[in-house]
Amino acid sequence: MGGCFSDVRGGKQAVGVGLTGTTMSPIPISNATVNDAVDYFFRARGFQQLFTPLEVLSLSASRLRDRDILSKSDPMVVVYSKKRDGTLEELGRTEVIMNSLDPAWIKKITVAYHFEIVQPLIFHVYDVDTKYYNLPVEMLKLNDAEFLGEGSCVLSELVTKQGQSFTLDLHNRNGNRGLKNLGKLTVHAEETVTSRNAIEVKFRCSRLENKDLFSKSDPFLRISRIVENGGSVPICKTEVVDNNLNPIWRPLCLTMQQFVSKDNPLIIECFDFNSSGNHVLIGNLQKSVADLEKLHEQKTGANFILPSSAHHGHGKVLKGQLFVDHFSEKQLYSFIDYVSSGFELNFMAAVDFTASNGHPRDPDSLHYIDPSGRFNAYQQAIMEVGEVIQFYDSDRHFPAWGFGGVANGAVSHCFNLNGSASGIEVEGVQGIMAAYASALNHVGLAGPTLFGPVINNAAEIAGQSLSCNSRKYFVLLIITDGVLTDLQETKDALVRASDLPLSILIVGVGGADFKQMEILDADNGCRLESSTGRVATRDIVQFVPMREVLAGGQASVAQALLEELPGQFLTYMRNRDITPGAGNIAQTSASYASIY
Repeated sequence: MGGCFSDVRGGKQAVGVGLTGTTMSPIPISNATVNDAVDYFFRARGFQQLFTPLEVLSLSASRLRDRDILSKSDPMVVVYSKKRDGTLEELGRTEVIMNSLDPAWIKKITVAYHFEIVQPLIFHVYDVDTKYYNLPVEMLKLNDAEFLGEGSCVLSELVTKQGQSFTLDLHNRNGNRGLKNLGKLTVHAEETVTSRNAIEVKFRCSRLENKDLFSKSDPFLRISRIVENGGSVPICKTEVVDNNLNPIWRPLCLTMQQFVSKDNPLIIECFDFNSSGNHVLIGNLQKSVADLEKLHEQKTGANFILPSSAHHGHGKVLKGQLFVDHFSEKQLYSFIDYVSSGFELNFMAAVDFTASNGHPRDPDSLHYIDPSGRFNAYQQAIMEVGEVIQFYDSDRHFPAWGFGGVANGAVSHCFNLNGSASGIEVEGVQGIMAAYASALNHVGLAGPTLFGPVINNAAEIAGQSLSCNSRKYFVLLIITDGVLTDLQETKDALVRASDLPLSILIVGVGGADFKQMEILDADNGCRLESSTGRVATRDIVQFVPMREVLAGGQASVAQALLEELPGQFLTYMRNRDITPGAGNIAQTSASYASIY
């Protein structure tokens, strides 16, 4: 397992153990395209892919136009995804249903769902001539079929609907609504999940054999599933416990996709970690999930065995034992399970008005508004992130702030972007854009760069939602060009906020040194620590420098920035045993007042 990570700290982390919050978050795939080889690589190592290759679309229609003279239309649907450049990519076709103006197609269309991008879907309904019935639908030339109507929606709109169903009015091509009453198309989405069943198990060992000369072993467990040909496939490993012969590991969460069945044999190996990757086997044993459950019930241990040819393949029974301190079965719900049952993502934005951005009238300024309509970096970040998240927010009223500027005659590190003395919300992403453009005309640029006040305001909103039986999760976008002056205060605010339903996205614009932001991101596996020594409950920050995103050729800032958000959302929900059907997101959560 030494090759899993290139650094020692990374190599000591747990891998493939689910999203329990006490273990590492899933490793995201930065390229949001479906690649079978890359997908298999990550799945084989227990990582969850960024997308859910997911939504199976079921289609039905009503009151279609009848284009046939002696019979009814014979309809078929072709489904497309609309790319960023406006071109259409065909995703699939239904079968042809004969003589029906109210068809319900059986064939499903599979769509890969990507949270971090907007995915427009286009549906074209055709009447197929009877002489083409014997041809496979994939071979039908659409020019030979008669067009019945077009409908469109965004996939994220669909998955957030109660029941994941959406009825569309059909119209002429390209939105032309000259002809009325072309009928309706109903689209139902269903997530393809083999099983949501999972187990949570907590291991410890006693009296392990010491493999080190000058210290004690640094043990970790690797669990593999035995496959049909007698070989084994690793499915997860624990974190490393340093210098300990009686280690206790954090809980593991294993899905049924990993262990297949409770009776399927698993190989559990205990290794002494070496940074060279040449880990030394301490011992192994073979148990099924059902066996592990019995160990927990009986409160007994199982002895490790050291394989040895001298013992005729049976191995030497060791004194070291494996114990199961906790065992429970649970359901692991997906991100879509939550948003389709009424949970929302509430968007908030904060814009840097410090002087280092340059005067807004200077064409070299990061705040310069181009008369041609080309977006500056701030506008680009607001639009790209807001366009994605807005579909998960029912009222689309977004709190928006500025910081580091002169508002109402004094430097403020958190002022309402719309200039209102009381109302912090604007309407829609365009409302943020308009408030930002207006603020540039009456807010003076100043400094220094402080994040603490903005984060505290966002955290207060998230904290207040806990007492209102709210099913909301908050997402704060901070766009900045500078170096933080209040790094420790920001870390303190983030540690406190890690208990709340809140994630923070930071976009760095311009050419500044953003090393401080990378500290806040905590992607090195080391969680933030406050000035009082308290460690963050979870990682809630994702930082992206815009220059690197653009230089790397990535399609959008949002795509890079939103990678970790579904995982952070799920970690919060699963930490608190909040299920999609739960009426209160505040289950087992402390009140905001007790956190601050």
